Amino acid sequence: MTSTRPFKRALDLLTRSGLRPTRQRVGLARLLFEGCDRHVTAEQLHAEALADSLKVSLATVYNTLHQLTGAGLLREVVVDAGRSYFDTNVTFHHHFYHEPSGWLADVPGSKVVVEALPQPPAGTRVTRVDVIIRLADAREGADLPVGNASPSPPEGPKI
Repeated sequence: MTSTRPFKRALDLLTRSGLRPTRQRVGLARLLFEGCDRHVTAEQLHAEALADSLKVSLATVYNTLHQLTGAGLLREVVVDAGRSYFDTNVTFHHHFYHEPSGWLADVPGSKVVVEALPQPPAGTRVTRVDVIIRLADAREGADLPVGNASPSPPEGPKI
C-alpha cells in the first residue's frame, strides 16, 4: 500500500518552479492550486489561509503571490490601480470584469481578435496583449454588491 504525501501537488509545483517549499508557500499553493482554476485577490487568499489555520501575514501572501507569478504559476490581472487578481489559469485568455460587483471571468483567447497594433518602441517587442472587457449592469440602477470579498458571476451561461 502506498501513501500520498499531503500537499503533493503544491510541493511538486513549488519544486519544479525553483521556489523553496516553505510551510507558508506550500499552504498557500495548496489553497490556490488544489481545485479548479480561479481568480483570487491577496485579501481573499489571506482570509482563506486564516480560515484553514495557516498562520500567515498579508505581506507574506502578497510576496508569495508575486513569487508564484514570477515563476509562471500565476498570472496577475490588474483591473484598477489598487485592485489585482491572481489567476491560476496561465493559458492564453482574456477576461470579463464586472465593475459593480468585482467578479472576473475568463474569455477564451480565440474569442477576442486584436488587429492593427501600433509598432512597439525601438528595441522592444510585444509579448502579450491582455484584454479586460469591463461590464456594467444592463439595467439602470441594478443593485449588485460592490467590493464583494468573494465575487461570483451572476447566474447565466459560462464563458
